Amino acid sequence: MRWSWLCPLFCCLAATAQAPTKKAAPEPDTKSKAAPRRFTEFPVPEPEALDVDRATKDGIAAMLLLQEGEDGDQWPYEGVYREDRGLLPVGYRVGGTSIACLGLIAAPGYRTDAARQAAVARGLAFVLKTLDAPRMAVEFQGTYDVRGWGHIYALELLLHLQDAGLVPAEQRELVEAKAKWLVGALCDSAIPVTGGWNYSRPRGYKSPQNRASTFMTAPALQALFHARARGHDVLDAVVTQALDALDRARAMPGGYAYGAPAESQAEVEEAQLSMMDKTPSSAARATVCETTLLLAGRGDMERLEAAIDRFFAHWDDLAVRKSQTGTHIKPYGIAPYYFLFGHLYVAQAIEQLPDAEKRAKLRAQLRQFLARSREEDGSWNDRQFGRSGGYGTALALMVMHMAHLPKPASWSASEAK
Repeated sequence: MRWSWLCPLFCCLAATAQAPTKKAAPEPDTKSKAAPRRFTEFPVPEPEALDVDRATKDGIAAMLLLQEGEDGDQWPYEGVYREDRGLLPVGYRVGGTSIACLGLIAAPGYRTDAARQAAVARGLAFVLKTLDAPRMAVEFQGTYDVRGWGHIYALELLLHLQDAGLVPAEQRELVEAKAKWLVGALCDSAIPVTGGWNYSRPRGYKSPQNRASTFMTAPALQALFHARARGHDVLDAVVTQALDALDRARAMPGGYAYGAPAESQAEVEEAQLSMMDKTPSSAARATVCETTLLLAGRGDMERLEAAIDRFFAHWDDLAVRKSQTGTHIKPYGIAPYYFLFGHLYVAQAIEQLPDAEKRAKLRAQLRQFLARSREEDGSWNDRQFGRSGGYGTALALMVMHMAHLPKPASWSASEAK
């Protein structure tokens, strides 16, 4: 089976905190909990500070408590962005639930854990049902719409369940049909000509003048690579244009622009880059971009390893923004929602390295850093909203167990149908 890859749902800044409930919460709870600790208050970890077995058990327990909704069937990701009548975006509900299911499945012992299986079954039913919602249709509304995150992670969930043989017999036909539909949705919703995906399209939905979001485009490509590996028809042109967008976004120092520019940044030096395109700003997205290009035959191990090193070098720039308000704050325009996202894709990148000793060393280093952001209840959450702990903890579970997960699918246009 394959595990083709994830990125989150973090397009909007955090404001007031919300405690998770077992019931549906269409309106945000405005009651604030205690202010989050600033990251300087977290202790510097000693080697082997993270007991993976204990952290996994506690993380699973926290996630099961965080599942909410009238039917106890979802783990919504939450930011301040709202859709119709001030409700949480449907794409965040679908995407957050899909990622939570993937995290629960990733942790060892899933096949003998009845509680996790029941929680994932409810989550899968919610995702399949909610893909029919108007807000999950292909073409989004206005110039800002986050349904694409739901498309990416719902597809990842369905493909992984199929890979692992975990789809119940009575749902197999529906899961296959929805996976096919999601592949088409991603292909149809790509930015024309200039390529890639973005939840923000100020020029209008189908304008080629929109810029691809690099931290959304790379995970979308990995989902399509996975789909093609399972036999789905994926348009070569959509993938090629998106890969070209990532290529244009890479600057000389090694970082990636937030939005893929019209012209290549390959000769652009650090001093000439804008705030959100500087190397520290891209510390959380550079590894997923490098891994994706590598999977498509456009990258190399030296670049990938350099991106991993830059994540650790600029980790403090990411960490200081954890659970804070605001989004693109100076000096590097780093938002809180990049924090755990970055850990996930660094973990994925580490597993692509050919040197087993180096992989082991970097895994241990990443776990030490991950230990610093663990919440008192055993969850992880880089937002101020309590319910987003489901999403955050799922990412942490995948980080801890990445070494045992199948590698992401590769891509070769010459083999595409």
